Amino acid sequence: MTNSKPHSSSIAQNKKARFDYFIENEFEAGLVLTGWEVKSLRAGRINLSDAHVIIKNGEAFLLGAQIQPLQTAAAHLYPDPIRTRKLLLNRRELSQLIGSVERQGYTLVPLSLYWSKNKIKMKLALAKGKKSHDKRETIKDRDWKRDKERLMKKS
Repeated sequence: MTNSKPHSSSIAQNKKARFDYFIENEFEAGLVLTGWEVKSLRAGRINLSDAHVIIKNGEAFLLGAQIQPLQTAAAHLYPDPIRTRKLLLNRRELSQLIGSVERQGYTLVPLSLYWSKNKIKMKLALAKGKKSHDKRETIKDRDWKRDKERLMKKS
């Protein structure tokens, strides 16, 4: 299920993740957010490129995602753009992720954020890191597809 098309109500994509990792499995998780974060997400002020997911005490947390506060945020709030945010997954999914990450050496990577029925959801993936030769092969394949499309368009 490695569909790379952005979700119809997409907020942000982590394009770097598909380049740096082999995506094995994808999961959907909810996020615990504050009010100012939701408003910033509506404005599209998020960066997922350096984000990753850790599992601690049987719970999943998003680290490194930067949600920049809006200028109109309340004066009494002191927003932290890179705070740790809790992910909402059911127990069975968490158990599967814990087993894969701890025993099999996988990494949890956020792929995208999107709206689903007035709720913000995150697509995260169980992934293995690529070596530099794998990345070069990915670049070669991408260039070949681009050239092939150009050739087909000309004829």
